[in-house]
Amino acid sequence: MVTAAFKQFGSCLTILFLLASSLSAETVPLTESGYPISQKELRAALRDVEALINKGAWLDAEAQYQTLLQYDLPASERETIRSALEELNLKLLFSPILTPDSFQYTVEPGDSLYKIARKFNTTIDLVKKSNHLETDLIRPGMGLKISKAAYSIVVDKSSNELKLYADGETLKTYAVATGSGDRTPIGSFTIESKLADPVWYRAGAIVPPDSPENILGSRWLGFSLPGYGIHGTTMPESIGQHVTDGCVRMHNRDVEELSSIVPLKTKVTVVE
Repeated sequence: MVTAAFKQFGSCLTILFLLASSLSAETVPLTESGYPISQKELRAALRDVEALINKGAWLDAEAQYQTLLQYDLPASERETIRSALEELNLKLLFSPILTPDSFQYTVEPGDSLYKIARKFNTTIDLVKKSNHLETDLIRPGMGLKISKAAYSIVVDKSSNELKLYADGETLKTYAVATGSGDRTPIGSFTIESKLADPVWYRAGAIVPPDSPENILGSRWLGFSLPGYGIHGTTMPESIGQHVTDGCVRMHNRDVEELSSIVPLKTKVTVVE
């Protein structure tokens, strides 16, 4: 029974062989949170993953992190592995390595990054980052990695977390600030505008982007609900709190990363 369960994950992780050879079906019952694993075996497995990352086998490392999360892990170690997996997710996304949710595109005469991003519903920033392009210049015959994932966002007001999904799988989790009570509306919206270094239009004043009083930070992702959106901040200490007038506030580095990934019309769901 245990061997069949392990084969379901299709992993070559050393720990699977250790468990299969040293434990019987009676000693490894399923638990609510996954398969049992000892600290010794977990440390060995994490060393294996680190070795894969160091030699550039990022896809194999990603698969093995995902397999480890199937086990019955202490909460702190589960969170550490989850966080490491998300960081690896972003490294893969921003690398030329082809993944199941990307493909290789050959640049055609007349192409530009704008045309390619629009054609494949992605962003110029993501195309540039994924292909390590320093400029917007491309030439016919050049091969480009293009993301074909459908991205979506879920904002959890209770935990002040924003989760970015790619094809329904968690790509990255970010800490955010939201409004107290019903100031941040719940529901489903879409991103209708994206601005770098936005001007803040407040009652009786126009606050330029370089002003320390401009609370919008370095990016604005406007919702289909006018007046609301996701933005950066000049008050990073507020992240994690319920203090905004209704918008979703992020660290500037995080909102810049998010903005580079998600195209216009990306779905945003806000939940209590």
